[in-house]
Amino acid sequence: MAAGAKYSPAVLPISTAAAQPHNSAGNHQLSSANSPVRVFLTALSDNIRFGLANRRPWSEVVDRAAFSKPESISEATLRLRKNYNYFRTNYLTIVTAVLAISLLTHPFSLFLLSGLLAAWLFLYVFRQASDPPIVCFGRQYSDRETLLFLIVSTVGVIFLTSVGSVIISSLMMGVGVVSLHGAFRAPEDLFIDEQQPQGGVPGFLTLLNGGAAAAASQQPPAMPARV
Repeated sequence: MAAGAKYSPAVLPISTAAAQPHNSAGNHQLSSANSPVRVFLTALSDNIRFGLANRRPWSEVVDRAAFSKPESISEATLRLRKNYNYFRTNYLTIVTAVLAISLLTHPFSLFLLSGLLAAWLFLYVFRQASDPPIVCFGRQYSDRETLLFLIVSTVGVIFLTSVGSVIISSLMMGVGVVSLHGAFRAPEDLFIDEQQPQGGVPGFLTLLNGGAAAAASQQPPAMPARV
């Protein structure tokens, strides 16, 4: 070999096999982080925190000096409308608390309602188009059949068991408490903005739809299969 010749080191091939487990683990973590359940729970938690942050101080709700008997039904209706615009989040919290206490005192109804809610979430709300079809007792069920089953099950659970009566009675009780408070609570000391938007505390169905939409929008794009 000539003395002035330059020495070129041999280039060794680098295998990517060792990196595949790491990438696989990373993809698994990414998929787990962006799972529909996690995204839905995050959106639900954010909406609840946002709603609770807009609630009024409970000292204003139970201020005994502000209660007085309305002179007429029209005045009671006007008070209820103004108090609802001001204490909207507090009223929703009261109705939810009455419903939760009623369900906790009826464990069987709570168990049926929880199972029904879980069935709707995992069989319909969180299902993606790429998910495998539902197979039960050796038979494959389409999305339409699954939806029909959920609707029939919901009607049966609500109207053929004690769940419906528990929910209706607790909601009527909560709405009654809110209506009495709104009619007898004088809103003269409240700074009510009539132009204030009515949003801020979405209902449970709105949370479901928003969480499901967020879960669908944050799903990673499907990678084309390699042959």
